[in-house]
Amino acid sequence: MKYLGLILANLGRHKLRTVLTVLSVALALFLFASLRSVTTTIAATAQLGGARRLVTTNATGLVFPLPLAYGNRIKALPGVTGLSWANWFGGRYGDGKNFFAQFAVDAPSYLELYPEIILPADQKQAFLQDRTGALIGKRLLSQFGWKLGQNVTLQGTIFQGDWTFTIDGVYTTGTDGVVQDNVLFFHHDYFDERIGRAGIAGWYITQIDDPAHAPTIAKSLDAMFRNSSSPTKTGTERQFQASFATMWGNVSFLMSTIGLAVVFAILLVTANAMMMSARERTGEIGVLKTVGFTTGKVLSMIIAESVIIAMLGGLVGCALAYAVSLIMRRIPMIPGGALTIPDVIPAISLAVAFTIGLLSSVVPAFNATRVPITDALRHVG
Repeated sequence: MKYLGLILANLGRHKLRTVLTVLSVALALFLFASLRSVTTTIAATAQLGGARRLVTTNATGLVFPLPLAYGNRIKALPGVTGLSWANWFGGRYGDGKNFFAQFAVDAPSYLELYPEIILPADQKQAFLQDRTGALIGKRLLSQFGWKLGQNVTLQGTIFQGDWTFTIDGVYTTGTDGVVQDNVLFFHHDYFDERIGRAGIAGWYITQIDDPAHAPTIAKSLDAMFRNSSSPTKTGTERQFQASFATMWGNVSFLMSTIGLAVVFAILLVTANAMMMSARERTGEIGVLKTVGFTTGKVLSMIIAESVIIAMLGGLVGCALAYAVSLIMRRIPMIPGGALTIPDVIPAISLAVAFTIGLLSSVVPAFNATRVPITDALRHVG
């Protein structure tokens, strides 16, 4: 702290260079934090899921439905204690810029299988009794300004036409995380009736008696329909969530590689700036040594300048990444998750910024302090 004034004065020597270097580091750390947030969000989403729930889809792909007739046969399997089903709707509200998920569900059994969907008893009863009713997460209230009892019209994209629902209930969610608070649920019976293709389910959700029996039950379920026109693929709910992450390909590796490449590039930019600064001040370093500054003190001041620049850039980059995450939280990245920045990411980013400042200054600082005093005093920058 004794020489902080001198360090700050040196930082202001070339203000434009200092500002540009800070912005370069800020951009690198913004990209690093944002890219890391994508990978951590996908990884966290892949870990969600109830231990006692299995999900069954068409073995050909999620977009291919399954017959509702499968339901009774699945219920009869040993170890099955509950069953429900759902369909992805894919409707659009208004101009369609604010996306949210909509599911047609068998309401009574679905709410029983997902106790993390919390809503008042009167609203639950109203929803169950209203064929064209809808249940929405509390986040949609603030996002669109909807109210309980309001009619909401969605434009079908996969299933064409205007679909009007009455908001009968507003739910909150528990700590499980599988069900988000920005989803609209409506009755599967109404969905089946409107599309004119009675008896299809997008996927089945099966509740089992013991998580340890999951592999056996899943194997028995798929074997039962192996030779049918719609063979099935069954896994745990966690595996179902993780399957959405695999749709992105090896995105985690790609994001990590891009992040490291950006950080390395900015390391070179910062090192170049510090080399230029140290070279220009060779004469001044000679003066400092002449008046009694040791090599260690001079070395420490040069390194401190670089670290301060990098840390300032790191703080700006983290602030920008956090601001963007606040905007992106309304946009689901993948089913079950939205882009967020875990608390550890800013800490890692600032550690990276410190490392950039340290590594980029050690070599130029060491080279500058090795110059003999007589040569330094004769130097013309």
